[in-house]
Amino acid sequence: MRLSPVGGPALLILIISGAVAEEVLPPTIQKLMKGYNKYLRPFFGNGPVTVGMSLDIASIDTISEINMDYTATIFLRQRWTDERLVFEGNKSLSLDGRLVELLWVPDTFIVDSKKSFLHDITVENRLIRIFPNGTVLYALRITTTVACNMDLTKYPMDRQTCTLQLESWGYNVKDVVFYWTRGNYSVSGLDTLQLAQYTLEDYYTSESEAVYETGNYPKLIFHFRLKRSILYFILETYVPSSALVVLSWVSFWISQSSVPARICIGVTTVLTMTTLMMGARTSLPNANCFIKAIDVYLGICFSFIFGALIEYAVAHFCTLHQPNSAHAYMYGQEMQDREDEMNGIVTSIGGSRALRARKREEVLSRSGSTSSPTHSLPKEELAATPVPPPRMDTGPHPRGRCLRTILQVGRLVRFLNCCHVENPHYIDNYSRLTFPLSFIFINFLYWTYYLYF
Repeated sequence: MRLSPVGGPALLILIISGAVAEEVLPPTIQKLMKGYNKYLRPFFGNGPVTVGMSLDIASIDTISEINMDYTATIFLRQRWTDERLVFEGNKSLSLDGRLVELLWVPDTFIVDSKKSFLHDITVENRLIRIFPNGTVLYALRITTTVACNMDLTKYPMDRQTCTLQLESWGYNVKDVVFYWTRGNYSVSGLDTLQLAQYTLEDYYTSESEAVYETGNYPKLIFHFRLKRSILYFILETYVPSSALVVLSWVSFWISQSSVPARICIGVTTVLTMTTLMMGARTSLPNANCFIKAIDVYLGICFSFIFGALIEYAVAHFCTLHQPNSAHAYMYGQEMQDREDEMNGIVTSIGGSRALRARKREEVLSRSGSTSSPTHSLPKEELAATPVPPPRMDTGPHPRGRCLRTILQVGRLVRFLNCCHVENPHYIDNYSRLTFPLSFIFINFLYWTYYLYF
């Protein structure tokens, strides 16, 4: 056999290192490794190999709403039986982690992992242990960042369910079968887990199959549900925004003549609320599809603060345009005269007809004629006989249409007069009661909906 100039030395080094490794290995391991092919799985051609798994959650470092992921450090333990590693004795063999390169191991990977790494200080954090019956225990210490789809519509009163999924990369269900060694108790370390903004509500495990174009692959899923702690957000956002709303109500007790004071309170609270709203969104993803609970509350507070500023603008406008007593009296007299004038136009037609009837009666009585049917009636009865008003709805006469228009304008003027604010100071008095009651009622609806629905 002829070696190439480049590949010859490298191949020679591998042969020498393999020979040295065989000499260094204990006789038991040398016997096990003799004729062992790590490229073939156990029970090759005799059914699938079953791999049991368990997890120990060392820590969940960060949970990011912006990136929709979490970072955790876990101890992954895998157990399977390899009939080629059976040996005599009653004690297990704990080997150096670097000897894993000589054995077949499952090709397990984390499905939704964005980035992962195996700890290697001071050496690679691997554990390999072989039992007399051929059972192999393989443990790893891994830090991984896993994607977690979050629903933030109730943020910060939300609950998130995240998963950790383990699959086989190349072996399908005909070659490898995954299972949890102890069911839900296969995951440990969660009882002592401390999280910054969350509390662990529940967790459970499940087994499934991943269906791809290349076949069905075994899958193990670990589900855990997290509840966000709201105390931080109450102190950081809810209390300051509510305090700004209450501060905007101070202007209702300040005189309307103090324009700079009321404008200063209104504008300052609006600007401060705007800054608070912008700060609350810095730690959240910029997604238009999420209308979060905290956005709704900040919008409510901003509406009340802005409404308090608009209330003073309306009250001050009414104060500037309020007529004094003399003008009010003249305005009332003018409106009364207009109403009397419109009523006089309506009744003038009926009055003229009554006058013509009376004149006709006088003429007939003077001439002694008794042919008129009205001659036999007394004058008092004739005067008391009601004369029906003219029907303005009938006939194409322009005077009727004009009278209808005047009456409609009169009704509109009377309606607007009813809406007139007699004393603009009443606006502040009403606002002192309506604004707090409305804010309390809306808060009751808000907290009831987001906490219980």
